[in-house]
Amino acid sequence: MNATWQSLLADQGALFTDGASLKFHDDARQDVVRAAQGTVVVPLVHLGAIRATGEDAGALLHNLFSNDVKKLGPNEAQLTSFNSPKGRMLASILLWREGADYLLTLSADVHLAMLKKLSMYILRSKARLMDDSADSVLIGLAGPQAGAALEAAGLHIPGAERATAGGVATVVRLDGARFIVSAPLSEAASLWEKFVAAGALPAGTSAWQWLDITAGLPGVTLPVQEEFVAQMLNFDLVGGVSFNKGCYPGQEIVARTHYLGKLKKRMYRVHVDLDTPPAVGSDVFAPDFGEQSAGKVVSVAPAPEGGFDALVVLQTSSADAAQAHLGSPAGPALGFLPLPYALG
Repeated sequence: MNATWQSLLADQGALFTDGASLKFHDDARQDVVRAAQGTVVVPLVHLGAIRATGEDAGALLHNLFSNDVKKLGPNEAQLTSFNSPKGRMLASILLWREGADYLLTLSADVHLAMLKKLSMYILRSKARLMDDSADSVLIGLAGPQAGAALEAAGLHIPGAERATAGGVATVVRLDGARFIVSAPLSEAASLWEKFVAAGALPAGTSAWQWLDITAGLPGVTLPVQEEFVAQMLNFDLVGGVSFNKGCYPGQEIVARTHYLGKLKKRMYRVHVDLDTPPAVGSDVFAPDFGEQSAGKVVSVAPAPEGGFDALVVLQTSSADAAQAHLGSPAGPALGFLPLPYALG
């Protein structure tokens, strides 16, 4: 995290729990309550940013990622992934254009390793990949007054989901009432003050993670790197995979899963009544698999009314039976919650 941005946030009352998360209350659940009940502004310190520049940047990314980068318009964003040769997701990425450049956001705990790995593919391409974290910050806005907060700060509201709008900062619309603002560091403090003055309440990392869980959007973090093919994380359902583009690392496995095989695992939204959060990567068990793990926890956040909400990848047969337990066959029961899209 940029030290200047960290200092500015600390002055606003942010409490840093580690290098890639923060909160504005001693109990992070209160940040989630703010997100559930109103409009929040969230420093997205759990995400890192990579800038791709140069005349071959688009072609480079197109040949590496699961989505069709060549079809990405100047005012569009897309979900995509970078996979191992075995088709397992190394990173989940939100990608958009900023002028002639491309900006990639991904989990902060894999950000620098992915920058290094992606850079190995440049070879003779006229492209360059750079850590953008020193020059810009990412701010999330969510809630019924998020659009009004953007307008109060002099920013444009993108007209559609996964669309972008430029200005002193780039605004990416994730869905109807949720936005990511990519701002130069020099503008960050002023924009933050304007968002708060417009009524957005500061909230921490858990709030944004809970919103992602509610939206059924997974994030590949270090504990679950290389665990899942894209379809297990519902990436084909949220627009993160193109089955009509050319080759990319892991493409054969992803395509074979799509065209030839019946998918045995999907991602589900669940709730568990616990006092402490389950660890990302924890095993999930189900009666039809006995002592054998039937799935894993992908992401977790405090639920507004107690306990924790999570996304888990689970055997479809276990999910159909609506019986699953955390940590062991006799562990806490998982309650299944609806996703905002159909699993097919």
